[in-house]
Amino acid sequence: MASGPSSHPNSSSSSFILAGVPTLEAFPICLGILFCLAYVLALLANSTVLLTVVLDKSLRDPMHCFLAMLAAIDVVMVTSVVPKLLGIFWLHSNQIGFTACFVQMFFVHSSTAEESGVLLAMAFDRYVAICHPLRYRMILSRQTVVRICLAIVVRALLFMLPLTVMVTKLPYCRSLVVPHSYCEHMAVTRLACADPNPSRLYSVSLSSLIVGMDTAFIAASYLMILKAVLGKESCRRAFSTCGCHVAVMMLYYIPGLVSIYMQQFSRAVSVRAQVLLADLYLTVPAVLNPIIYSMRTRRIRKAMLNLLFLRKAHACRSAQ
Repeated sequence: MASGPSSHPNSSSSSFILAGVPTLEAFPICLGILFCLAYVLALLANSTVLLTVVLDKSLRDPMHCFLAMLAAIDVVMVTSVVPKLLGIFWLHSNQIGFTACFVQMFFVHSSTAEESGVLLAMAFDRYVAICHPLRYRMILSRQTVVRICLAIVVRALLFMLPLTVMVTKLPYCRSLVVPHSYCEHMAVTRLACADPNPSRLYSVSLSSLIVGMDTAFIAASYLMILKAVLGKESCRRAFSTCGCHVAVMMLYYIPGLVSIYMQQFSRAVSVRAQVLLADLYLTVPAVLNPIIYSMRTRRIRKAMLNLLFLRKAHACRSAQ
C-alpha cells in the first residue's frame, strides 16, 4: 500500500477539489460578502484585543493572558478557513494541494481543541477569583499560567499529530472532490480507498473526550461560582458575567458537537446543512469572543481607549 495520497497508482491528481457549499453555488457573491465581513470583524476585534494586552503592561492578570491566547487562536482559526473559502466563492479557486489540505486540517482541528482548553482555563480563573479571592495570586501565579497555556497547546498537538499521520498515510484513489468548503477530516477520509474507520473513530473518540471533560469542568466551575454568590451583593454581577460566558460556550460547543456527530453518523442531514454549520461554527465564535469576553471588560475597554487616544495625540504632535 502506498504511504501517501499522491503516490497511489490510481491517483491522477496531486490536489483535492473543494466543493464549497453544495447546492448554494448560485449565491457565491452573497455568501462571500457574509463570510468576508465576519472575517474582517474577527481579525479587527481579535487583533485589537491581542495588541492591547501586549502593549498595555497593566493587563498582566491571568484572565488577560487567557483572553490574548483566545484572540490569537481565533485569528488562526478563521485565517485557516475563510481566505480559501472566499477564493472558492469569488475566484473559483477550488483546488488545494495534498500538503496544503492536511496543513489546513491540522490548524483547524488543533485550534478548536486549543480554544476549548482556553475556555476551561477562563472558567477556572473566574472560579478562583470569585470563590478564593485572597488566594488568587498564589493559585494562579505567573508560572502556573504559563504551564496552563503550554498544557493547552501540548494537548492539542497530542490530539492532532496521530490523527494527521493516520490521514496522510491513507491512499486516495477515488474522486478527489471534497464535499466541503475546507479540508474537514471526515469529509476528506471518505475519499480514501482504504479503511478510514481507525482515524474516524480516533477523531470522534478524542473530540468527545476533550469536549466532554472540558464542559464538565466548566459546568462545575460555574455551579460553584453561583453557589458561592447566591444571596450576596455580587450575585447580579456574577450572573451577568457567567451568563454571557455560558452563552458563548454553548454557541461554541453545541454546534461543534452537532457538526462532529452529523459528519460521522447522520445520513438524513443534507450536506449543505453540515457544511454551513461547520463554517459558522468556526467563524461566528471568533467574531463574538472578543466582544463578549474582552470588550465587555472595563479594564480592557479603558486600555483600548488609552492606546487609541495616545496614538492620536502622538500623531498630532508629530504633524506639528
